[in-house]
Amino acid sequence: MAVITRLAGGDLEIAEDAVQDACAAALAQWPSSGIPASPRAWLVSVARHKLLDRIRRESRRAVKESAAMAGGVHAAGQHAVVAESGGDPLTAADDQLGLVFMCCHPALDPAVRVALTLRSVCGLSTGQIAAGFLVPEATMAQRLVRAKRKIRQAGIPMLVPSGPELGGRLSSVLRVIYLVFTEGHMATGGSQLVRGDLCDEAIRLARVITELLPDEPEATGLLALLLLTDARRAARTDASGGLVLLADQDRSRWDAAMIAEGGRLVEQALRLRQPGPYQLHAAIAACHGEAGSAVDTDWRQIVALYDELLRFEPTAVVAANRAAAVAMADGPEAGLAILAELGSDTAMARWPQLHVATAELLRRAGDADAALAAYREALRLGLADAQRAFVERRIRALSPEPAD
Repeated sequence: MAVITRLAGGDLEIAEDAVQDACAAALAQWPSSGIPASPRAWLVSVARHKLLDRIRRESRRAVKESAAMAGGVHAAGQHAVVAESGGDPLTAADDQLGLVFMCCHPALDPAVRVALTLRSVCGLSTGQIAAGFLVPEATMAQRLVRAKRKIRQAGIPMLVPSGPELGGRLSSVLRVIYLVFTEGHMATGGSQLVRGDLCDEAIRLARVITELLPDEPEATGLLALLLLTDARRAARTDASGGLVLLADQDRSRWDAAMIAEGGRLVEQALRLRQPGPYQLHAAIAACHGEAGSAVDTDWRQIVALYDELLRFEPTAVVAANRAAAVAMADGPEAGLAILAELGSDTAMARWPQLHVATAELLRRAGDADAALAAYREALRLGLADAQRAFVERRIRALSPEPAD
């Protein structure tokens, strides 16, 4: 997508069509001809030809045809590169990241530009994006259609930014990378809890940004957060792939090197004295990484960090996470009071994770009947397979034994 979109002069729709045509061709040809030595280069080459075919069919794209014909595509290492005169440091560093910056255009509403980038560049489905924004899938689909229409009708120039333009788009780009990682860390669909490919790609993109912008503390904070969180990957599932909660994880399976690197990056970012949400998220993750067990965790420090985080990110999701920390510091009843208040909001009431969190605290408080009701409400609202299996195990454990 990154290469073909640049060949298409920033036209996302025609680039998407060309890439989809190339993927369709692969599905038709590879089963009989075999997978090529470089699948990515094959796809880029075929998509380029599909793009040119589409451009030729539309006379109004004559200028773009000339630009596309002038660019030669060749494989270089792991990246397909467009041979252009000049170029920019961002695209030279990473085609994918260049396209992310390109799509996070300031002419679009911040939430819409993030959603559009996740859909067009990062490959997330509309349903996955809707889950990340806590809105119905139909609502998100309408937003994406309107965004593409606005780009087309207003003639918004979709070009890779450079220099001062990068700073104005950075917060949206970081949000995109964070949400890609979030989907990988806790997949909203499929049988697996973790999508390692998405986690790895998000970490890779975050590394590229910190190399390009080493003095941006929020970029450094995001990389630290992703490393500290992903360090727990191996311990988050049991032998059968079932979800294991943080408190129950075997911490000897955590990646000590990733935790150490993440901790260094948190300190490096905080020394710049420009606090922001990703640095605070990372500091919270560092508290978990440093603790030998859930009991040994400095929960009051985590609550204080969440209090500060709410100043930057006053969202219900952050408040719900804070409630879990409050419950560890002051008991489940304190956390339940916060979650009950959050649940009075209609949008939050549709969020299944809120009901799972409530059920967990009710279970700790000894209210099995209320916990069962909350678990069942989470199931009704819909959970990914791994989370559903976890909740079903909890329900079975709390359900009364049938009478003889």
